[in-house]
Amino acid sequence: MAFPNVALPAVGSLELAGDTAASPGCHLCPGCGIIHSICPHSARIWGRKEILVSAKLRLGVITHIRTDPDEEMKKVRDLGLPTCQVSCWDPATYTADNVRKLRAAGEKHGVEVTTIWTGYPGPAVWNFTEGPATIGLVPREYRAMRVEALKKGADFAAACGVTSITTHAGFIPENPADPLYKGAVEALAEVAQHCKKLGIYFCFETGQETPITLLRVMTDIGTDNLGVNLDPANLLMYGKANPLDALDILGPRVRGVHAKDGEYPTEPGRLGVEKPLGQGRVNFPVLIPRLKSFGFSGALTIEREIGGPQQITDIRHAIEILTPLL
Repeated sequence: MAFPNVALPAVGSLELAGDTAASPGCHLCPGCGIIHSICPHSARIWGRKEILVSAKLRLGVITHIRTDPDEEMKKVRDLGLPTCQVSCWDPATYTADNVRKLRAAGEKHGVEVTTIWTGYPGPAVWNFTEGPATIGLVPREYRAMRVEALKKGADFAAACGVTSITTHAGFIPENPADPLYKGAVEALAEVAQHCKKLGIYFCFETGQETPITLLRVMTDIGTDNLGVNLDPANLLMYGKANPLDALDILGPRVRGVHAKDGEYPTEPGRLGVEKPLGQGRVNFPVLIPRLKSFGFSGALTIEREIGGPQQITDIRHAIEILTPLL
């Protein structure tokens, strides 16, 4: 979707639902009803919901360490970005040498690694037919080795000075009485407790589960080191939620965001189509202020799941779109 150029009318002292809403210098967005503030004051809107004024967000991109970490960090800096998420699917990369190299590369190029996106061994088929039996910690036959892989990823993250790991938990059943639900929660809790001992967060990337199911899982695990990596495009592409509505359920728990765009699925067996940012259904001009309203101050990490020169072109275009919204 193309983003409209919405003029934001300046407001002085504004009364909404009987509360003082903003100080001079704030703007009320007519599209979402959220006050976008450039002043050092907080604001209140409908239902006495407090909107926190946060610092300008930072951008990042997903990279990996399959090759030289220094080369990958240089690519991030060449894009003009100060942060990245590092994707690691092979536990063999969790070596002391790569810890040293990744820390040195980040310091050299001035790039902060915000999370280690931690994959796992075994098959992972990203569709509706084979996905439930192959993705995450839901399939019984892969749980044990994947728990160990995630623990190793957590050890690696902690050694690198990174404050979280992130992963896909899988197609978690909606029914909490389903035996697969109980087993998946127990496995995820084991990983979360290991992360807690290391002093880092365990983050769930949105995608295969509905927001309320994810909230139920986090509540059932019960540790205080759980977070959400919001991928708004995944919520659409898996047909699980509108990203804006999902924030009503998960907003306070969001610690990371994938800046990715996409469409709802239209064929029963296939995911919705990923799109270049600005061409799908994710309304970033509304989503970003709503994230801030829940106190989010982390990074927006651009993800474009294609290869070749077009990927870089689309990432640069995403930077152009997102920068004025930060």
